[in-house]
Amino acid sequence: MSSFSSLATVRLPSVCRLLESACCPDKDLLVLVSRLGGRDRISLWKMNGAKAWEVDVAADNNSSDHVVGLAWSPDGQSIAVVHDPPRVTLHSLQDGHEERTLSIPTSDRVKNVWWFRAEKTVEVKAVPDILKRNGLIPGSSHSILKTLPLLDSLQEDSQKLTATDLFAFQGSHTKSNQKTPLPEVINTWPILDSDPAVASMSSRVKPVDSTNKHLDVPDEANLDSILVVTDDSGRAHFFLDGSYNLGAIHLGANISIPSLSKVPQEPDFIVHVQSAAHDLSSTPLSPRYLKLPMLKQRYVRDMARLSTTSRELVWYCMRVVKEMRVAWFGSENLSGAREIGPQFIRSLENRQTEHFGQQEPTAILDLTYLLLTRRGSESLNDFLGSGDQMSERGIQKWESSMTEALTKLRDYSEKRVAPACQRLHLVLEEALGWSMLAIFIATWLAAIARRELFRFKEFITWLRDAISFTTLTGDFQYQHRHDTLEVNNYLTAGLVVSSIDKWFMGPVPQFNPQDFGVLAGVPDLRSALDRVYTPLDPAAIASQNDLNHLDRNLDALIQEIATRCQRIFDRAAGATSRYASISAQQSQATAARLPQMAIRERMISEDSGFVEYLVSHTRAESSDRTLLCLARLRFDGDTSHKPSVGVVLLDGTLPGEGKAVIVDAQFFDDQLLVVVYRVSDVPFMATVGYSELDYEELDPEGYTTREDVMQRALEMEQGQLAPIPIKEQRRLVHGAGAVSLALNGRVGRRVACLLDGAGTNMEMLDLETDQVEEDEVEE
Repeated sequence: MSSFSSLATVRLPSVCRLLESACCPDKDLLVLVSRLGGRDRISLWKMNGAKAWEVDVAADNNSSDHVVGLAWSPDGQSIAVVHDPPRVTLHSLQDGHEERTLSIPTSDRVKNVWWFRAEKTVEVKAVPDILKRNGLIPGSSHSILKTLPLLDSLQEDSQKLTATDLFAFQGSHTKSNQKTPLPEVINTWPILDSDPAVASMSSRVKPVDSTNKHLDVPDEANLDSILVVTDDSGRAHFFLDGSYNLGAIHLGANISIPSLSKVPQEPDFIVHVQSAAHDLSSTPLSPRYLKLPMLKQRYVRDMARLSTTSRELVWYCMRVVKEMRVAWFGSENLSGAREIGPQFIRSLENRQTEHFGQQEPTAILDLTYLLLTRRGSESLNDFLGSGDQMSERGIQKWESSMTEALTKLRDYSEKRVAPACQRLHLVLEEALGWSMLAIFIATWLAAIARRELFRFKEFITWLRDAISFTTLTGDFQYQHRHDTLEVNNYLTAGLVVSSIDKWFMGPVPQFNPQDFGVLAGVPDLRSALDRVYTPLDPAAIASQNDLNHLDRNLDALIQEIATRCQRIFDRAAGATSRYASISAQQSQATAARLPQMAIRERMISEDSGFVEYLVSHTRAESSDRTLLCLARLRFDGDTSHKPSVGVVLLDGTLPGEGKAVIVDAQFFDDQLLVVVYRVSDVPFMATVGYSELDYEELDPEGYTTREDVMQRALEMEQGQLAPIPIKEQRRLVHGAGAVSLALNGRVGRRVACLLDGAGTNMEMLDLETDQVEEDEVEE
């Protein structure tokens, strides 16, 4: 009665839900779903009953957000959580923080999720690959980016820590999962799990996992893996490496996809569809074979790499330009350097109108007169001598703010935006014109910012001398330490209205590089030399330098580049699903006569095809006992052939124990089935060898749906049914109500987790059989 050892029995602090895929495949970990305050949370538990962490996964300000499914990544380091309304979030195993959000372009309810590992054959080469290129083609854009210096990293917004975060014990409180929302164009961009170094960008060093003993060997378990999410409208959404959106495939109207399996070492999937009407369901016996032939080539991954690199570069440019705009114009919380000059002029004009009675203030005229004649008007001298506004501290603040802003504009445009657009130019030949235009405008901004900074330095030097001598003597006489023409240029075209404003205002630029004097096309050497030596008249020089009519909004241009590039790569990513092929056996599936019941399946691959096992439990109509129905469907891989069908019906009445009420039954591995049942309200868990049962072969021509097969099994002679052949069993501590069961039949793990109907008591069992003890018992 105690064949299994108990790992832990936990009394949960709140009502939780246990999903079938809750157990981590390669670690002794478990995920529970709870709901508190109208928001769903997930928590990670160890098999010894200790909670590692708990995070809030619900969408912001959305009380209707529910977790409907989860899947583990092949490397066991990420958890894919499926929500309703439809979206998928990827969470880290370490602390549960949200790594990425995948958008599901559907308004229907999502139901199931799978994450398939890519099975690969190891090829042993006679000549080892000395130059490890990681799949890069020499001469490609990524191979060139690898040799370029890394772009400067951006200062990310640090997460604010609360008192609870600082002083609470580990695992004793729920961590917040708030993230700054990304722009829609960036959020919907199809990308892989990006590495900034591949895009020639520097990033912060990630903490090293001390538990990993093979730090020099990269974990490529997620490489070429496929994440599949299905919805109620009959669509299957595919994601390469669990992140790169390959598009959706529509398998039919008014159907759902209860089960989906992958063919080993092939980008092919076996899909079962289900239709329901009037509480009756029908699932055809023959599945649909979904093939993605483009995944056999490297083109999909190469395009995914280009899309990922382009997204990183564009998102980098967007953030840099945003910092430049905030430094110049300011934001809701910060004041920009651009506003200090107009405030200076407004203060002078207010003094002229309020204190000196001037009806039309002439601030710029008075400053220009002071600059040229070294004598100022009465109102200007009074304003410059006012200590509260024109103190050395105020001038120093003005100088430092403008110097910092103009220096940032010069350096960011020259050392960040322009190089990032140059790298984008290498990656994106489709957007050649847009990236070249961005390079011109960024370089142009660096030159204008450099000139503006020089003029401002001359202006602030003159202004500081003017304030000093006006305050001391009242008569304006000072040493000539400034350039009068540059100061005058700043007064007329920099103090109130600056030419830098056009880099953040106006429409999207549409001019050509030829407007800068760049030769169109690729001229020969003779024509280029003729143009260099051709004398230019003053009128031509003046017209060539007049570029004020050109739009140069760098912010709008980067946004337009992001939108255009996202459309290009989103269209390219969907090619995998557009070129998918679906084959199925043509059969008329009729609705089953039985009410809808839970049917679980397990697919086992064979050399000539695959075999599917089905299991379900129901109550017999003629008595109060429960029955365990199993079916075996053997497919030869040919879509035109019907499967061979075998069924077996087991009686829930156990020898020596009486009538058993079967609560749940799930497949554990390729040989065993785990059954939870109650005898006289006492719960038990047992294992049953389903692969070694004697299945009764049926004529496949008479059955078209799974429900028909199960119904035929129930119509068998129930008076001669065999009891359930239990191998091992254990009495459970908790098991009241409709229990939830999660299993892990992987070799070396083999655990079972059970949650009672109240959702507050959980029991974890070790189903690993000790071979040494079995041998001793046999002896």
